[in-house]
Amino acid sequence: MTVDGGLARRLKALACTAPLHDLDARKSKVDWADASVYQMAEIALHTIDQVTIAMDFDTGADHERIVRRLLPFIAAQAPSRSPAEHERVARWVLDNLINVGTVDRGFRRVYGAVGAGGQYERRAFDFKLLVELAAPGGDVYLRATDEAINVLVGALDTDVESAQIAAEVKLDNLIKRGRLADAKLAAEQARYRTVQYGETLRSILEATRRDVRSVDWERSVPELLDSALDHIESRFRAENAILRNITQARDGAEDAERKRSAAELVDIVADCIARHTQLQGKLQAAGAYFRAEQDRQEFSGPPRKGGIDVFGQLLVPTLALPIAHAATPVHRYFQAASGASTPGVATLPSLVSMLLRPAPERGKVVGELPEPELAPAEDTDPYSDEQWRHADELLDLPEVPRRLSGLLAEARSIDPELPRLVALRALHSYSPAIGAAVRQGDDGALVAVDDGTPLDDPEFGGADLLVSTAAVHRDGDSEQRMATEGVA
Repeated sequence: MTVDGGLARRLKALACTAPLHDLDARKSKVDWADASVYQMAEIALHTIDQVTIAMDFDTGADHERIVRRLLPFIAAQAPSRSPAEHERVARWVLDNLINVGTVDRGFRRVYGAVGAGGQYERRAFDFKLLVELAAPGGDVYLRATDEAINVLVGALDTDVESAQIAAEVKLDNLIKRGRLADAKLAAEQARYRTVQYGETLRSILEATRRDVRSVDWERSVPELLDSALDHIESRFRAENAILRNITQARDGAEDAERKRSAAELVDIVADCIARHTQLQGKLQAAGAYFRAEQDRQEFSGPPRKGGIDVFGQLLVPTLALPIAHAATPVHRYFQAASGASTPGVATLPSLVSMLLRPAPERGKVVGELPEPELAPAEDTDPYSDEQWRHADELLDLPEVPRRLSGLLAEARSIDPELPRLVALRALHSYSPAIGAAVRQGDDGALVAVDDGTPLDDPEFGGADLLVSTAAVHRDGDSEQRMATEGVA
């Protein structure tokens, strides 16, 4: 069986559209609105379209601007819904295309392909549709990836220059034949290819900024720049010719719909020409950019190793492994992360050296120690001995239990501060430490039980506990036997 590379490309193309179909599959789980009326995949495609059009070579699209551009399209699907719901739908779709909530904010799809040995292999395809990047001023903007642009034009891993030439020829033929509706679609695809060509150059310059050695500036990149400049020159001639044809079709059209379509085509092709002008400037400055980065990295010292993502590179993969396989990487990580351990005891040479070291003269080490002035200890007990004695008398209930409300009323008649102490001791006895009473040799322990009766008191609230004193009985023989068995 031969290896079919075209099948793998088609499977990747389907994988790139899977997040859009997932939006329609998951819209029934939205709890803040009845989202069945919205076509989420169409909104997602429109979102990618707006981000691709809004971004340029250096920056991208603003979040709020994209949301505002989506509102008319969403409102057309559900005009009876509120504007607040339309905005929430736009933000929900935008967050799902960015894949907010995941660690790397990317998508992964598993597909099958026939390997070199003729065996069927399962492979993982990682990709992103929309990415968030930081601007020099601190703002965050959106950019559409190559996979997202390929979703718009219905292809994947296509040669950008060949596709651009084909799109221009197709657009020119459609305009000459008067098919302006089809020409608009071809013009939009040509603009997407222009954006994708700029993204290719931007990725090369970004890789150069990180490490000059990772990019082949000796052969591959100069050949790419020369062919790109030739491409730009030919595209300028073709697009200006197309622009003249569209302008003539617009000016000579009598039908209002045809005139409007021609005007939209004029705007799209003019935008393509502006993007090509910007791309030409970047291409001409690429050589100087490379030389500047080469000088900077040559004299910036040895490269520093990047940090390790403990969560994404160690924890998540380790949790997916069986325990027998996960023990080794975890052991190696903690062995390397903990560092060298200090020995618990001194070595023999260091111990002998410390013992034979002469004692330092005390006069040179410390002076006369001053006599410290000790402040008297503060009394931390807010209750007097008399109040404690009254509380012991009230809570001595060996026979009949009493309600906490009655104890509080009686304590209030003795001392206004006494009810708080009684309430604290009753609360402490709600879960008594019987074992501590046995160890201390106490004859009884205060016990409080909640039977569901609410407390009716002007100062305290909660449950009206039943308070009683439980006797603690100890079996001397049993204790002696348990002690003997414990010693044995």
